[in-house]
Amino acid sequence: MQQEILATVRPSSPRRWIGVGMLSTVGVLVIYVALTTPPEPVWLVFLLVVGVAAFWLAYRMWQATSDWIELTETELRTGSGQVIARVEDIETIDQGVFAFKPSNGFLLKTKDSAKNSWAPGLWWRFGRRVGVGGLTTAAETKFILQVLHPLVLHPADKNA
Repeated sequence: MQQEILATVRPSSPRRWIGVGMLSTVGVLVIYVALTTPPEPVWLVFLLVVGVAAFWLAYRMWQATSDWIELTETELRTGSGQVIARVEDIETIDQGVFAFKPSNGFLLKTKDSAKNSWAPGLWWRFGRRVGVGGLTTAAETKFILQVLHPLVLHPADKNA
């Protein structure tokens, strides 16, 4: 059964390009420094690993941000169907300034712990905590919060 999508968060194309471009630039610069002025062998290996890790992260971010986040009455999920959190499992929503949350995003605390997962620039899950945001726009994440708050605070009222 297909559920109605109440809100959607998509990373904008310019944010994707800037985020991936910055990580790629870090990778290029670190590898350039390692190859043009080779330090001691231990530091050379360290710089090469950091450079390759930056390229890997840029690739993962590019893949992850081609997806989006959807909110239905029962779950928060990706556009590809991966469930991020079920609405009934959400205990708290934190969007405060001092919350450990992604940029332009919010933090959810769920009742049950789930497998750690990460989509760089879009969302992450670590135990009971779920962070949504990163390369997303503040307006879209604010709208998804406005739709999510009543679902979490008054779950019995949604069918009334």
